[in-house]
Amino acid sequence: MKGSAMTRGSSGAAWGRSATMATRQSRAAPTRGVRRRPALVARAHSASESLWVPPGLDLPNLRHELQRETTTMNSGAPASVSSGGYDEHRAKTPPPDLPSILLDARIVWLGMPIVSAVSELLIAQLLYLQYKEPGKDIYMYINSTGTCRADGSVVGYETEATAIYDTMNYVSSDIATINVGVAIGNSCMILAAGAKGKRAMLPNATAMLHQPRIPATGSRQAIEIAIKNREVQAQKNDMLGILSKHTGHSVEKLNADMQRPLYMQPKDALDYGIVDSVVESKRVENLIGDVKAAKQWDTEAGLVAK
Repeated sequence: MKGSAMTRGSSGAAWGRSATMATRQSRAAPTRGVRRRPALVARAHSASESLWVPPGLDLPNLRHELQRETTTMNSGAPASVSSGGYDEHRAKTPPPDLPSILLDARIVWLGMPIVSAVSELLIAQLLYLQYKEPGKDIYMYINSTGTCRADGSVVGYETEATAIYDTMNYVSSDIATINVGVAIGNSCMILAAGAKGKRAMLPNATAMLHQPRIPATGSRQAIEIAIKNREVQAQKNDMLGILSKHTGHSVEKLNADMQRPLYMQPKDALDYGIVDSVVESKRVENLIGDVKAAKQWDTEAGLVAK
């Protein structure tokens, strides 16, 4: 009796485990031959799959637009947005730099104190214009305090100015000098060294002559001071000789006038022989000859169609 009860209990437990396993397998097993109803919500697949649209819904235009937008978003390419305003009319190519435009018009600009970098650039420009078109006039505009700053502190050497002067005489082209602001010290000497009849000042410009100055270099021995004194005297004599040649005054008169800074307004500079004329601003174009119109500059720079 007891053994029979145990047998029936074992059989019932085994049958229960079998039923549980069968139920789990039936749930895990895929349904074969049964067609699931598609979801009625349109969804976008990954970039590698096509966009799914519910069957029976004929939206060719919508399908194309959604696919194009999905591809663009997945590609990471930025959207193209048309912008108006200034950028819409921006030049296709950048305009040339201003010094190049001036140099193309044979204009040399001296607008800084005369230091080594400035003198090297001016000399290079003069030589370039000479070999490009020998004999054609060069126009030098001057607004410089020479080898000193406006406060009188020395920043350059007299030899920088004489190097520019020698190059002006070396080239075969006439150099017209025009003072548009200030021409002080060696810059005034360069102004006076322009071609005769082609030296000019604007109505409110200023010219000034002073003796050579040397930069402070700290303590020196007595022999070094004597050597430097001889060098400065030689540079002073060179400057006096250049000014005498181009103004017609004697070295003695120039030396006496330069004992103190000699300021000259346009009429004074004209009387002293530094310049040959005082021109009004509207007549500058007549002084420098043919000037390209703004439209011609833009066309050559590629800013407008030819």
